[in-house]
Formats: sequence, C-alpha cells, structure tokens
Amino acid sequence: MPRQQRQSSATGIYHVMLRGINHQDIFESREDYWKFLRLLRLQTFPEDEQGHPLPPHCIVYAYCLMSNHVHLLIRELNEGISAPISSISIAYAQYYNKRYEHTGHLFQDRFKSEPVNDMAYFATLLRYIHQNPVAAGIVTEVRKYPWTSWCEYQADMTCILPVCTTQHVFARFSPEELTGLVNELLPKSLKILDFDNETAIRVSDEKIREFLLTACGITNIVDIQHYPKTTRNDIIKRMREYGASIRQITRLTGISEGIIRNVK
Repeated sequence: MPRQQRQSSATGIYHVMLRGINHQDIFESREDYWKFLRLLRLQTFPEDEQGHPLPPHCIVYAYCLMSNHVHLLIRELNEGISAPISSISIAYAQYYNKRYEHTGHLFQDRFKSEPVNDMAYFATLLRYIHQNPVAAGIVTEVRKYPWTSWCEYQADMTCILPVCTTQHVFARFSPEELTGLVNELLPKSLKILDFDNETAIRVSDEKIREFLLTACGITNIVDIQHYPKTTRNDIIKRMREYGASIRQITRLTGISEGIIRNVK
C-alpha cells in the first residue's frame, strides 16, 4: 500500500511525533535526552565551525521527550519539514545503536505529522505537548517534568539548552495567560493525531528497572530481547507477575506484543 501523502499546513506549522518501534523506549538515560536536545538545537540554532550563527533549518515552539516518543510543535522553513526531522532521527538512531549495541530500526516507520492551520489549535497543542507527562501519570504538575520546553517559558525556571523560539508565542500570549492556559488540563477524551495517549502506569518504569536489577541482575533492559528464548520468557513472566503491562514490557524491552502475549 502506498504511503499516505502528508497534509500540508497553510501556516507552515506542524505537530510532529516520533515513536520508538514496537513502542520501544528510545531514551535509556539522562545523557540520551540531552543528546536528542543537542541534535534538535543544531536544527534551530545552527552554527558554523567558528561558532557563528547560521540560518535556522526550522523553528520549534514546543517539545516533549517521553521515554518512547517525542512531540514537537515545529514550523518549516526553506528546507521543508522532512529534512530537519530526518537529520535528527538518523543522527540520534546512530548514536543510540552505537551506545547500546542495538541493531535495526529505532523509530517506527517515518515520523507522523499533522498541520496546524489556526491559532486555536496551536494553543491546544501547546497545552497538549506540555501536559503529556501529566496525562501519563508520571508527574502531577507540568513544571515537574524535566524534558519539555516549559522551562523556556517560565521566568523562574532554568533552561540549560534552549531550542525554542519563544518570542513568537509571547507575541500572542502574555506570560500569565500562557501559564494559566498550559496548567488547565485538557479533557482526556481529546484525540491528537492517531496515536493512543499514554495511560497512567500501574507500576512505574523505574520500579521495573529496579526489580530487574535486584532480582535478575539486568542493567540494560533492551538486552533481554537477545537472551535465549527460555531465559527471555522467564523474565517476561516475572515482569508480568510484578505488575508490568504487556505494552509497558514492549516499550521497555523492544520485544513485540505478540511474543509477550504468548508467554504463559
């Protein structure tokens, strides 16, 4: 079946999502998040070898890095939207594969995108992207999650690596209006793109990592997919008994849902 052509945006602004293949985690450590942000900054604030600024490849208004997917609110420039996103995803996949001795694809298919054709939907996406960790049950407040662009919009927060062009947003919203807007939670019934929203996690990823380290001596969860079948299946059963969901195990290990469902 031929790929569906991307819908073009009348404003040049898109909501873009990158997701790990089979819901697999694409960030294993703080260094991974920082690596992705540095790659993103190379597209928004590029420099030459002497450190002099170059024209941007795209403009980013908001981002959120979740464990297995990324949201971007981004505006295309002369190169279009595909070139900067492909540059980031290819470079990050090469980094990840080398760091974790991973083979094969890291991201699921090509990235997904939807056009943002009016200010009302732009505002909705500003809220949705920054609220993603709250909707997933990871934090209780937007400002408590470290891997979103919200720090760039809050005067009392420190942003070590800015990647966003915030003045365009502040031209539309005062700081007080924006803070009130983003902290007003969107209804759970809201559907963005065609991805399922993350649901609240019964057992946190960190608890599962701690369990595997203490009970099985496993430090790199992705390695489980390369274990002998009997060993792999025994670990999957123990993860299920500990309270991990099928989707959560898939996301953490990269093992397909079909294999996990068949483990008895």
